[in-house]
Amino acid sequence: MTITFGAGVSSAVALAQQTLELTAQADRDGLDLFSVSDHPYVASRLDAYALVAMALGRTGRIAGLVNVTNLPLRPAPMLARTVTSLTALSQGRLVLGMGAGGAWDEIVRLGVPRLEPAAAVRAFEEGIRLVRLLSGGGGPVTFDGEFYRVDGLRPAAAPAAPVWTGSNGPRSLAATGRVADGWIPGHAADWLSERYRTSRPIIDRAAQEAGREPGQVRTVYNLPGVITPRPLAATRDHDGRWIGGSAEQWIEELTGAVLEHGASGFIYFAPDEAAAKDTVAAWAREVVPGVRHAVGS
Repeated sequence: MTITFGAGVSSAVALAQQTLELTAQADRDGLDLFSVSDHPYVASRLDAYALVAMALGRTGRIAGLVNVTNLPLRPAPMLARTVTSLTALSQGRLVLGMGAGGAWDEIVRLGVPRLEPAAAVRAFEEGIRLVRLLSGGGGPVTFDGEFYRVDGLRPAAAPAAPVWTGSNGPRSLAATGRVADGWIPGHAADWLSERYRTSRPIIDRAAQEAGREPGQVRTVYNLPGVITPRPLAATRDHDGRWIGGSAEQWIEELTGAVLEHGASGFIYFAPDEAAAKDTVAAWAREVVPGVRHAVGS
């Protein structure tokens, strides 16, 4: 069983150099990927794909993930060219995170027409299909969809990157089951949450109806929390949300998530971006090896 372990990094312009140093540290410490958010409408944030490209160029093993790509602002044909280019340049070290677009009041400020929720999800699924068609070589692609059209466009030779979504609503979750390789539950929901319990069956049912095995869609969790020198009396708050604990408490919790709930990946987010270096080091050097050993990953 292979479990993916990653770390979230800041896209803040003010922390740019620290972020590049942190991705290099994560690479040296053996983490599988780094994750960065995509908010092109915020001037104080770096462009996510520019940051990923720079970080991949300074590392040798770790993969990059935009968690998740704001598809309305990155049209699928051009997104396909970006993703296949980074895949080729990094020798396959890219995961394509995909979202239907959530902050529409911000998105439309960049001149993109607003889509109603149902239409946004249709564009999301169509976009994933088209990105895949424009990857992996082969003959020219002609695609005449509801939202995207290409005419005789030759796919890039680089293979399609794995696609993980940040789906939340029922329509988007069903699309994830039909076309995606992974799902990141929204709002840092974990394996004990109501969001997971009600959402994962929608993905599984849609996958089965599409002729896929539900296990083809892995669940990877965004997981914030503190890593403390000593055990905490309680590792979850009154609402049942994970808050962290000692390395040993993290290892016990995540091992249970894998063995009892089928979790297949964890992306750690330090509670303090400015002090992330030490916390991510503890995650990579103390927690991750313990979980890998316990689950045989």
